[in-house]
Amino acid sequence: MAEVKVKHPYITQKSGVQGGRSIIAGTRIPVSTIIICYKQGRDVDEILELYPNLTPAQIHAALSYYYDYQEEIEKEVGLIQDETRWQRQYPPGKGRRADQ
Repeated sequence: MAEVKVKHPYITQKSGVQGGRSIIAGTRIPVSTIIICYKQGRDVDEILELYPNLTPAQIHAALSYYYDYQEEIEKEVGLIQDETRWQRQYPPGKGRRADQ
């Protein structure tokens, strides 16, 4: 029987889904979201409580993917957590009605 190598079977990228970022296959949950939770000190069980539609295998796959593509995911995490960037994109008060 031939050996079949599957690197990250639960992780995919699709243009038009989450901006082409790496996501957990069959969901719209980015790997970076799982990594942010993990870096906050949450373990796999706690992440599963936040995302009950995921399986432990999917969470572990996201962690594995992170360690194989750490630079890519760290860049995403940095952009997500860049408060200055978000404030520039969505300034305080923008979108409020004039009578507020």
